[in-house]
Amino acid sequence: MSNSIANRLFRPEILAMSAYKVADAKNLIKLDAMENPYSWPEAIKTEWLASLKDCPVNRYPDPEAQALASALRDSNQIPEQSGLLLGNGSDEIIQILLMALQADACVLAPEPGFVMYKQVAHSLGLRYIGVPLLAESFDLDMPAMLAAIENQQPALIFLAYPNNPTGNLFKADDILTIIKASKGLVVVDEAYAPFADASFIDQLGNYQNLLVMRTVSKLGLAGLRLGFLAGSPALITELNKIRLPYNINSLTQATATFALNHSDFLLQQTEQIRQQRLLMINALSTFKNLSIYPSAANFILIRTHQISADQVFISLKNQGVLIKNLSPQGGLLSNCLRITIGTADENQSFLNALTLALDPS
Repeated sequence: MSNSIANRLFRPEILAMSAYKVADAKNLIKLDAMENPYSWPEAIKTEWLASLKDCPVNRYPDPEAQALASALRDSNQIPEQSGLLLGNGSDEIIQILLMALQADACVLAPEPGFVMYKQVAHSLGLRYIGVPLLAESFDLDMPAMLAAIENQQPALIFLAYPNNPTGNLFKADDILTIIKASKGLVVVDEAYAPFADASFIDQLGNYQNLLVMRTVSKLGLAGLRLGFLAGSPALITELNKIRLPYNINSLTQATATFALNHSDFLLQQTEQIRQQRLLMINALSTFKNLSIYPSAANFILIRTHQISADQVFISLKNQGVLIKNLSPQGGLLSNCLRITIGTADENQSFLNALTLALDPS
């Protein structure tokens, strides 16, 4: 009965979609979701909990999250003249951006890329165009990108920088070329900026169609669900009309503001992750029958040869290590696996398990 009601009432594009699934990581070493693996120091926890004691949870939160917005501006060096939109994670910002577009709008992104660009576009009935990356390097195929921009006239282009799930940084000059060629908005998604030493935030004042999106999730605050978008105040003003009131709750506002004002420990953890990334790349390079791709993020993409990625993934999981199997997506990601950088012990456990997975004899 319920299915027949859904079939009668819901839009065809919704019925055709699959829900975004999160793997159960219970009792597993969790290296599948690009999280910071480190907890907060005890002294910081004590000070944080004390700061929450008087949080007025009986009242609605500050609708503009003013203290948090100020901390985000300072910590991310957002130009004073830029507008700022806060969201319940980057996902909500992606949704707000796409909800603002006209019904027949085209949305364009390189593929493979962050799955939520396509997921949300389809859920809203928008026309989504994916432009394949170059097969060997996962770089932007600039002739194909520029042809798609010319032919499709996208209202919005997403560019993840670094890219997820491949981990590489697109050439900055290529992104600037796309911004200049586009009559629509260009959103540079800098979710992994803490690990990249590269950003377009300092370009915001130069291009009215440029928006920069970030999140605090990869920095070590994934549980807060906080993302933000910076760009032209005129654009942010319009997007704010769609944002639901009180979308950033009081505890998230208080905790994120506290963390950003005590960010030294987060920056130290970020540096540890970067060091572990280098060690992991060096260790992976010693394995035969693997391709390891450059990464400017907190994860590494590898491709298996001779033994399928599905087989390696299952073996790792049976040994208690959960990574992300991208091979079912097919295309350029066939036989690809994505490994989040964990602690030194977690990374060694993964490497030990990988040794057995690649040589089951």
